[in-house]
Amino acid sequence: MSKDPETIVKTAREAFNSGITKDYGFRLSQLRGMQKFMENNEENIVQALKQDNKKSRYESYLMEIVHIKKAISATIKNLKQWMEPEKLPKPLLFITDQLEIHSEPYGVVLVIGAWNYPLVITLEPFIAAIAAGNCAVLKPSELVPTCARLFEEQLGKYLDTSCFHVYNGGVAETTALLEQRFDYIFYTGSRGVGKLIYAAAAKFLTPVTLELGGKCPVYLDDSADLEIAASRIMWGKCINVGQTCVEPDYLLCSQFVRDKFVQAAKNVIKKWYGKNIAQNDVYGRIINDQHFQRVSKLIEGHKIALGGKTNPQDRFIEPTILIDVNPDDPIMQEEIFGPVLPILTVATPEEAIEFINARPKPLAIYVFSSSPMEQQKFIKGTSSGGVCVNDVIMQLTCEVLPFGGVGSSGFGAYHGHHSFKTFSHQKGVLIKNLSKLDEYVQQLRYPPYTLKKLNTVKKLLAINLPIVPRLDIGKFSLFLMFVLVATIFSFWFKE
Repeated sequence: MSKDPETIVKTAREAFNSGITKDYGFRLSQLRGMQKFMENNEENIVQALKQDNKKSRYESYLMEIVHIKKAISATIKNLKQWMEPEKLPKPLLFITDQLEIHSEPYGVVLVIGAWNYPLVITLEPFIAAIAAGNCAVLKPSELVPTCARLFEEQLGKYLDTSCFHVYNGGVAETTALLEQRFDYIFYTGSRGVGKLIYAAAAKFLTPVTLELGGKCPVYLDDSADLEIAASRIMWGKCINVGQTCVEPDYLLCSQFVRDKFVQAAKNVIKKWYGKNIAQNDVYGRIINDQHFQRVSKLIEGHKIALGGKTNPQDRFIEPTILIDVNPDDPIMQEEIFGPVLPILTVATPEEAIEFINARPKPLAIYVFSSSPMEQQKFIKGTSSGGVCVNDVIMQLTCEVLPFGGVGSSGFGAYHGHHSFKTFSHQKGVLIKNLSKLDEYVQQLRYPPYTLKKLNTVKKLLAINLPIVPRLDIGKFSLFLMFVLVATIFSFWFKE
């Protein structure tokens, strides 16, 4: 495949303009190609994730491979239905018309993946772009070179190479890509880079989805089972060593709950990894030296209740809990993206909500409580991309829920049908008929605009016309049209 962004985009646009991607059969064949890619390269994917991210085989299957396989299967199963025009309920004035929403592809789209989940975050939106009928350019993260090379070398064997392209490289290559005109851009990564993507898209008025992350808070009260809560919260901190956009970033709880939580967390970490965590091959490593130094520095100067050990040669950071953290400390000013959990004490759930609302809107909020009343306080009293009650991260794995940010944590959503809609323009379609009965109603909109007509229109607008269930033109809809015409007729002659 060509390494010239201009040529890549030109080739993709010519392919899109040919109309090939709008065909159901073509889309299905490409999705099945993605299925074969996953089947034939499963071991290669496991090894690439091990090489780039130090992920264990089990974690690679649990958090990446299974998720993508499910996404492809669900898309294939539902594609025909998703492509069908959506029929709408009708206001009475449109009873004889056809009202539809058509999902049409944007055109040539750009998908920029992230390094922390190089399979899921890169391929899931790419799959959705294919399903929605777009041509697509895939830009994997340069921080996962083995995965990026696998995509470049293998995807072309299973997909139409005029429509779908992989373009690898670093900052310079990404910048060159963004100089091209795309019809949609999907980006997952940091806020800083997200702003650059947004600025580049603005030059062409290109719509975007930005998945940016942020500091995701956890609230824990004394009604929760603390042993279960500790297992779930610490799992969220340890999976991929905390390098997850929806990782539980910090914990808000009372001092009484904090002390019990810390003890429960110590027990569960020892149970999972043993006494020497650095020797446990299922516990991952920080992606590179820069991020290792950044996360290690955030630990410095804090009171450590659990863990704290690091090894720069291996980029190892032990699961760590910090207590007596101040809201103004550096660790509370940025997304941690590592296995470090600061705990701040609050006296009430209202204080926790106030603390959360005083900060940028997070991608997720986690609430651990057995009280439905307390749960609802956070669901209704805060704003975030999503809320998960009594667990962490699992909302990300549920394909029927939209996943996306709000405010500084990003905008746009995907997963399942939401992914298909993200990569489709929702085109409203009104199809009217040319019957004389219908045309009689339309006389009110035509000149001359007399006072008599105006009074009739005012009286009609005062009637609360119902939205009726979807009906095709038939005896009942014609009857309702007759009623409407009769109503207009009666108003007209009352003047």
